[in-house]
Amino acid sequence: MRLTRPMLALTGAAAVLALAGCGSGEATTSVPPTATGSLESLAAEVKCSPDIQTDADEIRQAICKNTDGKFILATFATDRGQREWINDAKDYGGYYLVGRKWVAVGDDGVVEALRTKLGGDVEIGTNHSAHGAHSG
Repeated sequence: MRLTRPMLALTGAAAVLALAGCGSGEATTSVPPTATGSLESLAAEVKCSPDIQTDADEIRQAICKNTDGKFILATFATDRGQREWINDAKDYGGYYLVGRKWVAVGDDGVVEALRTKLGGDVEIGTNHSAHGAHSG
């Protein structure tokens, strides 16, 4: 099955909506070099058994859970595919730990904890909390 960009965005959006939440993470003091590798090797680094949800040429995505919490872990075939997925998914909010051709998505506490093991950069999705009010 060939996944189209809208299908990948929808998959990412569903993952973010399922996992997005508020948490209270503390700032990390030490960040290791950014990890690289397959979905399975990244999952092993953070001690989770990945539940593979998408296994395609362009993206491999799994739900993971470890002592830090529940998160989505995805690997990408290309840097461009990764960036497009992140840009589309960030419209749904959430916290993203971004490495080279991989991303982990979860609440802020989980993402900060994963960063102490995988390195990477944290990106934050759009905050929609003020969008519920309607004036007129």
